[in-house]
Amino acid sequence: MKIVVAEKIDRISRLPLPDAERLIETIRAKGARLAVPGILDLSELVADSDGISRIVLEAVQDMLLRLALQTARDDYETRRERQRQGIDVARRAGRYTGRKADTAQHRRIVALREAGMSIARTAELAGCSVAQVKRITALHRAKAQTVAAS
Repeated sequence: MKIVVAEKIDRISRLPLPDAERLIETIRAKGARLAVPGILDLSELVADSDGISRIVLEAVQDMLLRLALQTARDDYETRRERQRQGIDVARRAGRYTGRKADTAQHRRIVALREAGMSIARTAELAGCSVAQVKRITALHRAKAQTVAAS
């Protein structure tokens, strides 16, 4: 049997529980099983069992995995909420300005667009997303209009 090893439960728990369950079901449908270090694995007992014992052990294994996934997901959401709260407090105090812009990347995108490159080609050449090219182009235009209006 093939085994898919998840390094930690939080690698899967970043997904909402229904999505994580679909992922696990997809792994099982491909003839593999999911192994997560630290999560009790009853697969050997299941393989040696039959009848009601097998059904109960499989159900317990599924329940343990769902419980671990939900606990890890709750922890993930709590950490994100606390991070958001910390950022809000820092912003109000003027200590948080966000990630610094990659000015070299911005200059490259602006130069490519001014040279007549399409948005998609600029994104490809700059190694970024189309959305980022659009956002940086719009920022550049807004700055240019502000300078022109002054």
